[in-house]
Amino acid sequence: MARIVLAMSGGVDSSVAAHLLLDAGHDVVGVFMRHGEESASVYQNADACKVGDGKLPVLSGGMRADHKQGCCTASDAADARRVAARMDIPFYALDLQADFKRIVDYFVDDYLSGRTPNPCVRCNQWIKFGRLFDYADSVDAEFVATGHYARMIDGTLHRGLDSKKDQSYALFGIRRDRLSRMMLPVGGFEKPRIREIAESLDLGVAAKKDSQEICFVTQGHHSDFVRAREPDRSSTTPGNFVSTDGKVLGQHRGYEAFTIGQRKGLGIALGEPHFVIRIDPKTSDVVLGKKASLAKAGLTAGEANWLVDLSDLPSEVSVQIRYNSPPQPAKLTIDESNPEQFEVTFDEPQDAVAPGQAAVVYHDSRVLGGGWIQ
Repeated sequence: MARIVLAMSGGVDSSVAAHLLLDAGHDVVGVFMRHGEESASVYQNADACKVGDGKLPVLSGGMRADHKQGCCTASDAADARRVAARMDIPFYALDLQADFKRIVDYFVDDYLSGRTPNPCVRCNQWIKFGRLFDYADSVDAEFVATGHYARMIDGTLHRGLDSKKDQSYALFGIRRDRLSRMMLPVGGFEKPRIREIAESLDLGVAAKKDSQEICFVTQGHHSDFVRAREPDRSSTTPGNFVSTDGKVLGQHRGYEAFTIGQRKGLGIALGEPHFVIRIDPKTSDVVLGKKASLAKAGLTAGEANWLVDLSDLPSEVSVQIRYNSPPQPAKLTIDESNPEQFEVTFDEPQDAVAPGQAAVVYHDSRVLGGGWIQ
């Protein structure tokens, strides 16, 4: 039996993870991480959990204004508390808003730099498998667990059994020395089975929708959020749509509204499908072209995080460049004098290689590491 700190979001996955860990005989400590934007709402049942000053600010409501399921809401906090009480496990609420500001700043800075950020990957890296380890150490817990769909096999990180729900892509940034202390209880199950278990336990979350990013953009388009956070910087981002040969096609309100490969929501009619090929923050140009112009033979990535020794990295791997796309066969080249940077050459050209997104390297199901597309 080990003491395990479990991140409890109030969703079905972390709730069933608590059951699985308890069923295996472990000592589980549930933690709800408050890291959303400031809100007037506070946790109303503070006497039912241990919350420092007795208050836990959370986002109000259970659904975002765009009708996507968010996270860190008042109802999520209540669900997590209720599940923990039902299972008779300690439940603590951590206010990590100051830490989460780093995520928000990164998100805004990347869009204003013409990149496409991935805040969920950064959150896992900096908070869920970062600050949560600090908390685990403070309560003498040996492991940190979450409800992610990925697997730990002999201390190595692998894709989840359910290929439709696999979340290993979002975990590549975790420090290698922490892998031995990670537990991912639901990664060996398919999602329908997890919902069945929740239903059989009458947890009240079996039919709850999965959360969808971006949790802190609670209404409108992400570009509205960026402009509201940095009105002075975003005032310089309106510019031109231009063709791949430099012809001006029209105007846009700000390049922070776009990402590489985007086709819908461009706000310009060109008679046939066009895609965002490139974003130039220096000129504020958004370059549009036909689908053939999206294909890239390879990429360069930086800020690499390797989960294996460099000597154990094969030259032929598979690389995933988006959360919802399958890994593609590729060749990997690393400059051993600068292992934080690597190059990828795909066996077949790939569309929509977006700077700012993660390039995650696999060998079969195992996550070898990855970096950020430059």
